[in-house]
This record gives sequence, C-alpha cells and structure tokens, in this order.
Amino acid sequence: MQCRRAEYNLAMTRTLTSILGNSQRLDGGAMFGNAPKPMWEKWIEPDAQNRIPLACRALLLRDGDRNILFETGIGAFFEPAMKARFGVVEPEHVLLQSLAAVGLAPGDIHVVVFSHLHFDHAGGALTAWRPDAPLELVFPNATYVVGAEAWQRALHPHARDRASYIPELTSLLAATGKLELVTGEHTPCLGATVRFHRSEGHTPGLLLAEIAMPDGPVLFAADLIPGRPWVHVPITMGYDRYPERLIEEKAALLGDLLQRRGRLFFTHDPSFALGRVDKDAKGKFSTVDNVAAIHALDA
Repeated sequence: MQCRRAEYNLAMTRTLTSILGNSQRLDGGAMFGNAPKPMWEKWIEPDAQNRIPLACRALLLRDGDRNILFETGIGAFFEPAMKARFGVVEPEHVLLQSLAAVGLAPGDIHVVVFSHLHFDHAGGALTAWRPDAPLELVFPNATYVVGAEAWQRALHPHARDRASYIPELTSLLAATGKLELVTGEHTPCLGATVRFHRSEGHTPGLLLAEIAMPDGPVLFAADLIPGRPWVHVPITMGYDRYPERLIEEKAALLGDLLQRRGRLFFTHDPSFALGRVDKDAKGKFSTVDNVAAIHALDA
C-alpha cells in the first residue's frame, strides 16, 4: 500500500531538524578499515578498548503537515548481552525522547525512510527490549520506505553481514501493509521532495536521500559517508562490501554536490550533524560551515 502523496506549493513550510538516537562505541579499526591508527586517532579519539564514539542521528523533515523521519538509529531493542557487544550506550529509547523534545509522539510520524536495514540504522523503529516481550514497531501510522535492493538483501542476507540484520524486522514491516519499495529516483509517497541516489559499495541498494532546500540540497549520507573523516575520498570502513566501488561512488557524488552547493547530513559523526561540501586546491574534499545540530532549518 502506498501512502498518500501530498502536493504542496512553494509557500508551504519545509524544515529540517536533527534528531539524536542511541549512541554507540565501536572498534576504531573497523570503522576506519584502510586507515592506520596513528592517522584515524587524530580524527576521533579512541577509548582504552580501541572504540570510538558514534552517534546514531536521524533527520526529521517537516514538509507542510507531514513529518518524515530519515532513519531511526540503533534504538534500544537489543537484550543486555548484545547491547554490550555492540557498544550501545543508553538503556532508554533515546530517539523517542528526542522526538518528544520537539513535540512529536510516535503516532505523529507519517513516513520513515531507511537507507538500508542494518540494525544501527533501523533498530530505532522497534520497541525497547523487555524480558519475554516480542518486538513491535513504534510508529503506528508510518509508511516505511526502503530500497528494493536493500529489502531483498535483508530478506536474504549474505554471510558477511547477516549479523547486521534484525530477523523480525522485515516481517513486521511487511505486515503493516504500508511498505513502499523504491526502484527509481523518486517514490510516490514522497514525490519530488526527495530524490534518491544509490550506492553499492557499503551494501547493495543503499539509498541516499537528497532533500531539495532553498540554499542547496541536503544529502542524508548514510554509510557512504558516515561522518566528517570519511568525506576524505580514500577512507573506507572495514564493514564496506566493495571499498573500491564505494570510493568511486563517493568521489562522483561529492563532485556533483560541490557544483550544487550541497550539504551532507551525517548519521554517525559524534560531533557534527551537517556540513557543506568543499574542495581544496589539491583536490581534497572536506566540509565547511559544520554545525553540531540543526533545528527547523529552512534554508
């Protein structure tokens, strides 16, 4: 079932707000797969266990009377042993608290967009862990948007990343009757407001959502560019499926965004939510005008 596509004129309000979810601490060597520690520890300082702090940051688009949430972070669905294994910091469901802080209850979310269905991007769509209680979806009125390729990967995961998926999640999403699989640059639920790019380097069919804004597009960079250090084109993660392909995809996308004064929204950067794409005289990409959080950004 597809959600209602609403048509808005240019006078309607469109704003962006960063929404923090549960945070993590993961092994720095895995997160900076091809970079040596003396290099990456200057970017993000590790703890005594070699772990670095990572945000799981969602993006809220208020488009007219609709609330559209890009990703949900890792959430609090893990039972205690798995929570410790994957370095989830807070016991409570932080995403829901952050939404409440901007005046939204779970029932107020109309659309949830997933770049892919790895647990650190989709787990926040589930209720917090309770002993002997089944997992449930927390957004009762939402249409769920997923790339068609990413959906198939979640249904039939490869051994390399099977542990990154939540077995119950696909059945729960399908049972809503409000699952929309994206096959092109746009999807009926979101219309022209959001344009999707695809990436294969991290995982098949990764969706990168580009939101049209008056002062240049904002791209939810997902795991193609999880934070500012990964803007540097050669840097990849140990979790990436095809690192060389990812580097090529990243270079092409950054070059395009540079020409259009685009900005990157970072889901995992521990310090910054948003930065504008820049390139120095030597050809190295970075971001400028970086901000830690955005609230009701309208330009």
